[in-house]
Amino acid sequence: MTVTQLQSRRSFGVVGGLGALAGADVFFKLLKATPAQSDAEHFDVLFEQHPLKNVGASRGATTERKLYIFDTIRDFEKRGVTTVVLPCFLSHTFIDELQENSSLQIVDMLDGLRIHLRHRFPAARRIGVLTSDYIRGERLFERYFTAPGFDVLYPCSCVPGEIDPVTRAVYGEDGIKTGNLGEIPVKLLREACADLIAQGAEVIVPGLTEIGLVAQQIGPLDVPLIESNQVYAQYVVAGDYARHGRVFKVGVVGGVGPAATVDFVQKVVRSTPAARDQDHIKLLIEQNPQIPDRTENLIGEGADPTVSLYATCKKLEAGDADIIAIPCNTAHAFVERIQPYLNVPIVNMLTVTVDYVRSRFPTLREVGLLATTGTITSAVYQQALEARGLRQIVPGGNLQQRVMSAIYGPRGVKAGFTSGECLDDINAALNDLIEQGVEVILLGCTELPLLLSGQTIACANGRVVNVVDPTDVLARRCVEYARAAVVSAN
Repeated sequence: MTVTQLQSRRSFGVVGGLGALAGADVFFKLLKATPAQSDAEHFDVLFEQHPLKNVGASRGATTERKLYIFDTIRDFEKRGVTTVVLPCFLSHTFIDELQENSSLQIVDMLDGLRIHLRHRFPAARRIGVLTSDYIRGERLFERYFTAPGFDVLYPCSCVPGEIDPVTRAVYGEDGIKTGNLGEIPVKLLREACADLIAQGAEVIVPGLTEIGLVAQQIGPLDVPLIESNQVYAQYVVAGDYARHGRVFKVGVVGGVGPAATVDFVQKVVRSTPAARDQDHIKLLIEQNPQIPDRTENLIGEGADPTVSLYATCKKLEAGDADIIAIPCNTAHAFVERIQPYLNVPIVNMLTVTVDYVRSRFPTLREVGLLATTGTITSAVYQQALEARGLRQIVPGGNLQQRVMSAIYGPRGVKAGFTSGECLDDINAALNDLIEQGVEVILLGCTELPLLLSGQTIACANGRVVNVVDPTDVLARRCVEYARAAVVSAN
């Protein structure tokens, strides 16, 4: 792949402001590491830095620091950045929190250093680390270096009651963060290196990006001193890093109708094997009851819901949804119109339901359908059923009007009723399908499961018919996709 082709795929966003000097040093080395022979061949790089109170001076993972980085990454997303460069070891103590909530790749500095050490110094086992007391307490380097078999060493020449010499060299009154790149911080760092060498360190790794500004002044030493900023920059440009897992997210087009959306979410929760809150599926719900009625458009002169459905899906897409679920059967008459313009797949409730029916009842030939007149008129279920060798059976005579009354009537389920007249109407249509000889009935409107529960219905004549709830099938399929993504990430 040529440099130009590589550029077309990746653009970098550098999170500055976490120390200004160190961030600029990584940015400069990133540009130097780019294999470009002219200005035009360089990567697109955004360097974002805002002066925030205490962010540069703090030695801990403050809320302000976390939210500053997260907001910067979200801004990168809007500006077309594909890859985030985070030139701050302290911020890598919570990189998982950032990665789980971002669609962008955040290049892990510790991964780059670990790979460099294994390849460049394969025989080394004792790694000396120059880092702050906070990062040392968080055991950041142990998380990355222990598994490959490295022993992590830290300087032990610290006066009781005072901060350690490396922290003083960077954060002290005359430290590097103040702009002092002279003898005071260099002397402290040189003493820390001598301490590590005395402990048997075979390689020394700076664990604060500010140290890169004075690395050449520290040496020469009896063991190699890695230039961490340069290693990170080369790792970023090489692009040979693993994609860190982001939590799979199901986007839900809600409000079509509102009660059916709540029913769908409950079924997602019930279908998820979970021992704690964090085991459940991540959902993004755009509750938009103002989407024009789908049935009114399909059988009358109601407003076209295409743009509203598309706009809602685009909001879910912008919210990093991995798949989109629309818990409304009739709305699927419009799916083929909008899917080609989306970058996220819509899980087709009708298709997955018919596939489920075909697999569960392999000898079946006819399927009863209780649905809105709009769904029946659009023939979306009929086409899906016929594609799997099944014939659609609908209520006869005026019973379809009673189905519509059960859903849309003044005492129907959309008006909040689940007993009385609406239940009588739907039972009349149900009995008609049974009399036509069907053995399986689809509840082809997401409001109907609010009236009819259970997987079977026993009739007065002793027959038992199977009832399939597409909302439940859709919920279980979304859970399957999410769980499969977790397995794949691991």
